[in-house]
Amino acid sequence: MEILKLYPVCKNYIWGGMKLKEIYGKQTELTPVAESWELSFHPDGPTRVADGRTLEEVLPREMWGENGKRFDRFPMLIKLIDAAQNLSVQVHPSDAYALANENSYGKTEAWYIVAAEPGAGIYLGFKRDVTPEEYEGAIKDGTLTDLLHFYEVKPGECYFIPAGTIHAIGAGCLICEVQQNSNLTYRVFDYGRVDKNGNPRELHVEKALRVTNLKKYEKLAPLAGVSGQDVLAECEYFRATRLVVRGKCEKAVGGDSFLSLTCMRGEGEIGTHAVRAGESFLVPAGYGALQLSGDMELLCAEIPEV
Repeated sequence: MEILKLYPVCKNYIWGGMKLKEIYGKQTELTPVAESWELSFHPDGPTRVADGRTLEEVLPREMWGENGKRFDRFPMLIKLIDAAQNLSVQVHPSDAYALANENSYGKTEAWYIVAAEPGAGIYLGFKRDVTPEEYEGAIKDGTLTDLLHFYEVKPGECYFIPAGTIHAIGAGCLICEVQQNSNLTYRVFDYGRVDKNGNPRELHVEKALRVTNLKKYEKLAPLAGVSGQDVLAECEYFRATRLVVRGKCEKAVGGDSFLSLTCMRGEGEIGTHAVRAGESFLVPAGYGALQLSGDMELLCAEIPEV
């Protein structure tokens, strides 16, 4: 079985910066560079491999692993995100709502904080239970963020965001996002910004009102480690872990799931592939003993057993 180096698709949303080029060396003519879709089967941005084929073309279902058999489509998507400006306040629907109304999965996600400028943070969930009337009124009068938790973030932290949780990434955050395979976002509030043509960006308030969890958000405690790794977040669709390599180590990639690896910092080798910060690889399910070496921090993702 072959370890696949992944070639991401980049996105130039208006809130993006230049760190994905300057720090991670992303090769793109786009400016700014808001996101790189490191592992994606999604038609809005499919990841490719060295010969130009999409990952979907070269990774048949049997290489997803046993845990992937319960899904009718590839379950996850991994991005690097550089927020030079605040992202819109937004919410993602559940599977039930999205499949019934959008022919899409919903979106549960996790944010791993790679780097953060002083004072940078995220909005995540309501400070208290709110009524639908309070929620809609705060959207209309521009005070929505007053109702939300603001967490000042630090590198190495991870935040789990279930579908239905209102949220926004703040300026100055560099994040690795592990999420469901979905590009479905309901934008609620956008600070009055306009696009390059001077038009306000589209909002999706009516849909957001139907899917947002209005209960007080309770931040989850960190998960316990497994097999010498830090478990960052876990749900039906993905398990995200942090693996720090100092010298040489070995990781078993069994038949239960493929393994995705994104290098957050440092450099080394994954099998026989040289790797540096910002690069991603995929190891098919059933690969066996994966040899790792170097001085690096990897974010790993796989499909968990349920």
